[in-house]
Amino acid sequence: MYSTGPLYLILILATVAGMIIQWRLRSKFTQYSQIGLQSGLSGKQIAELMLADHGITDVRVISTEGRLTDHYNPADKTVNLSEEVYAARSASAAAVAAHECGHAVQHATAYAALQFRSAMVPALSAVSRFMPLVLLAGVILLRTTPIPLGVGIVLFSLTTLFSFVTLPVEFDASKRALAWIDKRGIVTPQEHSMAKDALWWAAMTYVVAALSSLATLLYYVSIFGSRDRR
Repeated sequence: MYSTGPLYLILILATVAGMIIQWRLRSKFTQYSQIGLQSGLSGKQIAELMLADHGITDVRVISTEGRLTDHYNPADKTVNLSEEVYAARSASAAAVAAHECGHAVQHATAYAALQFRSAMVPALSAVSRFMPLVLLAGVILLRTTPIPLGVGIVLFSLTTLFSFVTLPVEFDASKRALAWIDKRGIVTPQEHSMAKDALWWAAMTYVVAALSSLATLLYYVSIFGSRDRR
């Protein structure tokens, strides 16, 4: 029997917090998507304008399926906006479109945190395929040898590091987005507050994900350490 102390409770709280924040995020975006921008610009137009203002000419703005599936792809240099953001003319669409373009600006200006995160992606893609099996085998075989679990912990620590590196990347993209839409007159003061609120809730999903990853890592570390106390 492995002693994991209060880590079970932390993991449960992190899961519940994540569900609440996801619900809150969706409700905020639904609320703000119903409020039209006085500027009348669509998400696509806002994205293209922000890219142009930053002298970025090699990034395309395209539509992608799904809800809250918006992202910037540095590999093919595309700002992918979900269908409701791409054509919408709302405070939430302005926030998302500008945020994703914030990542494009980071890429164009060689933002260090983004470069570091991008460099980690190939390794994490390979690791994620077999890491769960390594961790499972490590727990099962711990009575015999600690090596598999030790390897699994090292691999999982990479995903935890990635989740924390993501935080400054996301917060910086939102900061760039809010500064630009305000300076460019894309939004009114009231609309700016809505955009800021929507992006804050989006950022909180990354914060909870990072903390949850850390709690899970500590859970496995606790199991690994308990082998000497059994």
